[in-house]
Amino acid sequence: MMLSAELEKQCIDTIRFLAADAVEKANSGHPGMPMGCAAIAFTLWNEHLRFDPREPRWANRDRFVLSAGHGSMLLYSLLHLAGFDVTMDDLKNFRQLHSKTPGHPEFRDTPGVECTTGPLGQGIANAVGFALSAKMLNARMPATKAGFQPIDHYVYGICSDGDLMEGVSAEAASFAGHQKLGNLIFFYDDNNISIEGSTDITFTEDRLKRFEAYGWHTHLIEDGNDTAAINRALEAAKAETQRPSLIAVRTVIGYGAPHKAGTRHAHGEPLGKDELKAAKEALGWPLEPSFLIPDEVAKVWADRRAANEKVADEWNASFAKWAEEMPKEAALWRKLETREVPADLAKQLAASVKSIVAAESTRKISQAVIQAAAALVPSMVGGSADLEPSTFTAIGKDDAVEPDHYTGRTFHFGIREHAMGAIVNGLAYDGFFIPHSATFLIFSDYMRPPIRLAAISKLQSIFVFTHDSIFLGEDGPTHQPIEQLAALRAIPGLEVWRPADPTETAAAWAAALSRKEGPSVLSLTRQKVAVLTLAGGADVDAAGKGAYVVADSEGAPELVVIATGSEVATTQAALKLLDASLLKKTRFISMPCSERFLAMPKAEQDKLVPPSAKCAAVEAAGGQDWYRIIGRGLVVGIPGYGASAPEKALAEAYGFTPAKVAAKLTAFATGAAQEG
Repeated sequence: MMLSAELEKQCIDTIRFLAADAVEKANSGHPGMPMGCAAIAFTLWNEHLRFDPREPRWANRDRFVLSAGHGSMLLYSLLHLAGFDVTMDDLKNFRQLHSKTPGHPEFRDTPGVECTTGPLGQGIANAVGFALSAKMLNARMPATKAGFQPIDHYVYGICSDGDLMEGVSAEAASFAGHQKLGNLIFFYDDNNISIEGSTDITFTEDRLKRFEAYGWHTHLIEDGNDTAAINRALEAAKAETQRPSLIAVRTVIGYGAPHKAGTRHAHGEPLGKDELKAAKEALGWPLEPSFLIPDEVAKVWADRRAANEKVADEWNASFAKWAEEMPKEAALWRKLETREVPADLAKQLAASVKSIVAAESTRKISQAVIQAAAALVPSMVGGSADLEPSTFTAIGKDDAVEPDHYTGRTFHFGIREHAMGAIVNGLAYDGFFIPHSATFLIFSDYMRPPIRLAAISKLQSIFVFTHDSIFLGEDGPTHQPIEQLAALRAIPGLEVWRPADPTETAAAWAAALSRKEGPSVLSLTRQKVAVLTLAGGADVDAAGKGAYVVADSEGAPELVVIATGSEVATTQAALKLLDASLLKKTRFISMPCSERFLAMPKAEQDKLVPPSAKCAAVEAAGGQDWYRIIGRGLVVGIPGYGASAPEKALAEAYGFTPAKVAAKLTAFATGAAQEG
């Protein structure tokens, strides 16, 4: 809809001053970015973006990702104006406790917020995941004879200098260019200012040429208020189907503020009453009331909402006809949108590896479980960081996701662990796929930001880590994880699974694929481990609880020994070496997921691990996290770093042979001192 120049300016200034007023009222926030990007945002939302406030998660909406999450009031202002459930009171409660308008956009907190952003670069990488999800869904849902295509939306975003400085954005952009994600369009808020001042003090490369080298379509707009140029750039980007687009826009941070515009002072602090007043005077905006939305501006947005709701209604009607014409694809759609898994998934996965009776690595067992799971769960997709020959996480054979094969299920992420985690999160945010990533456990250090954000956002992201202890061997301490398990277990809301054998590996995958409200880690071995022997036989349901008794004491236990992963079989062998009288008093527990154990009611925890018993934990890691379960008990772990040597030599040197574990347990139980 064509607007007069005066009305268009009113609409843009409304966004500017809703943001500035909210920051001023909160006495906290970033007014500069919303004021500088208001024209970009208005043009995009008023002329291009498809949305439906009645159904914020409408499947074919255009996604909008504010990677520059510090400018959150820009997004909140847009959501309010567009009719989402973000009220004027919500705007006035910006950055207040339990408000819908937190300091940075948070998924689930605010209707219309697609992903949690703020840590710079994450939003760009998430958007790559969104765009990839759309391509994959589109490829699985063919058009009708009449030409209706269920999924044909775009993924739009705004990023900042800080986003482009962070390395994760470079990794993600490279991947997006390779994948030819022409449905991904980002504006770059090129305002030349960061918290320390001009970006020229540190950021001087040609950003557009860099993105051209990644395989992106690029465009430069010299004036951030030139809405006609913004419109033309958007049309050109949408016409470019084989390359993602980066539109750099020269904006003025804090536009309109006479003394702070174009300076770092407009970035991370309120304008101040005097400067806000001066800005309103400079732009011809009424000084009162604050949070003003002129009636004619409200009508523009009401008209835009009505037009978009009509588009959504037409899509819904066409989709219903599509589902009738395409029953097989419609059935798949329902499975994807609900991320459906069979009710007996754990039992089916356990059955798939029941024939494994010889010693085998849990990464290799996991490979078999993945194939079985993929046949049962169509939402399951995943890939590895150039390590698939070691992680064994591919689905099927030669079924890679590529520009000419978006129906594939396996990603080749390349050596881009940080972006890999954030792209997986983007797929999980979009909600149609259950994505997993894979690399060595030591490289979880590269991935901590997206893992933490997955936990905050309660995403169904699955992070597979192999080579999970010093027993990976000769690569030495740079590749041998020590503190990584404790670091991962320290993340609230993350379930960390370290399975010991085929049954536990099946239980771990079943748990991760069934857990729709949170991420999971699977920690797997490189070395072969023996299949556990249990008196009652393997029990996948018991393993799925996160902790269960492998061998019990005669009567109430005086010693409880807990082990995970590869150390369960070692400990089981060690127990056979204990004095018979001690063995009778010992309960042995496998605890593949301590988070599930700690989620049990206290009475159940105490029944499994009685407070009166001495407790020991056996795990080839630093072990700091075990004290929350064993109190002042014994951790049989790794006190320092590893070393470069074959697996058996490391077990001997670091005290993880059955004989040495037995000796430590005996000394602990009897109160005897022990060397080493």
